[in-house]
Amino acid sequence: MAFSLIDNKVINFIKEARIELKKVVWPKRSEIKKFTLIVIGVSVATAIFLGLLDFLFSLGIRNIIQ
Repeated sequence: MAFSLIDNKVINFIKEARIELKKVVWPKRSEIKKFTLIVIGVSVATAIFLGLLDFLFSLGIRNIIQ
């Protein structure tokens, strides 16, 4: 009895998941490329900004120590 109850829950979950996946509006390939380039650009810009801050703080600390 317990196994059939668990089986029914699993089967119902899979059925409902498939129904929900049919409702999803998947992005087009061009949108995926565009958003990927945006993420890469923002990541590079952030890395440059943080690297510059690190360099400036390192210079400041080095000047304070000397």
